[in-house]
Amino acid sequence: MTTELRRLRNYINGEFRDAADGRTIDVVNPATGEVYATSPLSGQADVDAAMEAAAAAFPAWRDSTPAERQRVLLKIADAFEERAEDLIAAEVQNTGKPIALTASEEIPPMVDQIRFFAGAARLLEGRSAGEYMEGMTSIVRREPVGVCAQVAPWNYPMMMAVWKFAPALAAGNTVVLKPSDTTPASTVLMAEIIGQIVPKGVFNVVCGDRETGKAMVEHPTPAMASITGSVRAGMQVAESAAKDVKRVHLELGGKAPVLVFEDTDIDKAVEDISVAGFFNAGQDCTAATRVLVHESIHDEFVTALAKAAAETKTGQPDDEDVLYGPLNNANQLKQVTGFIERLPAHAKVQAGGHRVGDKGYFYAPTVVSGLNQDDEIVQNEVFGPVITVQPFTDEAQALEFANGVEYALASSVWTKDHARAMRLSKALDFGCVWINTHIPLVAEMPHGGYKKSGYGKDLSAYGFEDYTRIKHVMTSLG
Repeated sequence: MTTELRRLRNYINGEFRDAADGRTIDVVNPATGEVYATSPLSGQADVDAAMEAAAAAFPAWRDSTPAERQRVLLKIADAFEERAEDLIAAEVQNTGKPIALTASEEIPPMVDQIRFFAGAARLLEGRSAGEYMEGMTSIVRREPVGVCAQVAPWNYPMMMAVWKFAPALAAGNTVVLKPSDTTPASTVLMAEIIGQIVPKGVFNVVCGDRETGKAMVEHPTPAMASITGSVRAGMQVAESAAKDVKRVHLELGGKAPVLVFEDTDIDKAVEDISVAGFFNAGQDCTAATRVLVHESIHDEFVTALAKAAAETKTGQPDDEDVLYGPLNNANQLKQVTGFIERLPAHAKVQAGGHRVGDKGYFYAPTVVSGLNQDDEIVQNEVFGPVITVQPFTDEAQALEFANGVEYALASSVWTKDHARAMRLSKALDFGCVWINTHIPLVAEMPHGGYKKSGYGKDLSAYGFEDYTRIKHVMTSLG
């Protein structure tokens, strides 16, 4: 007996369509390793159609009032709440995530973030008018940039789609959004929901692979390309966009340092850091992956963290006792496994370090100690449930180790010394510094990094402004 596969389709100009040439990609449930759907493998003709639709819809959407755009976004947020069970089901098939955690940790912030940008839509303003030259009045207009080509990742398909389309639509732009080729289901469902609310052409979804994304970025229509993904993908997007001087918004990889000082409550720190490192199978750019511990408590901390890892469970989506599900795809399982297999002789696996079961792409919570600053696993993003631990001697060395990578997205400091925390929050070269916590995000605060972690901000008024352009208007008073 064979199970009929779901047929996912592009959403272009208010209607669902197959790829123009009929090509498809198999979509795999990472919790089972089995194909459950097919998705369009979109080519140039599909990208052309989506861009044409977005460009045609832009003038009317641009000229809509902020109040009108706010009402639309609030309706989308309400609709997402009403269809929460359907969105969760699609996302769980996409990713294999625990059902309960997807319901509690993703739907509420997504809805809140859409509502935040609905409010931001009414704050699209420039500076007040003023006379800076005799006989002349100047004003500053903030305007939408135009059509936005957006590429979302596979680690948080739903939430990252929200981070893309919500500020763009709030500012008056139109969108062509591509989900990852491994996780298109929830984005296609979002298109079904959003399509009943926005005018046709304002929001479009094109499914496909890297070549599809490349065609979107290189297309002459978009004024801006936005991607959340790997450093390699970001560099390719920046290079492609440079050919016609497109705006680029990049949220790329991370290698977050976690600085744990001798005055820290070890039990509390271990509990919070283990969750921040293993949540979502460590497939989070801000995950607490690289723990730096003062030498006086290093051994005690490692023992406690290894115990916490051993007690952390991964498993099927309907198991309410698991913290995380599988890695997203076979290639990611191979990548994580490769990091552990290539560990240098001086490294020690304190917990985990192996695949779990032979069905799906599950990997055990892993703790590795005995590492040097230049080791591969310290310098490069694993993007799996792997936490490394290194000792440091003093604050200066902790800072040197923390900043000594090419990524600069997020970090945290664990200490009871307020002055130390303030010194380090200034000196850490990362877009976010948490103090005595790690990984919480709120819609009002910006998210984004430096160095190879990219540029531009998601969330907050800063993220909203990224989707606008500034125009000076000067008029003669004579």
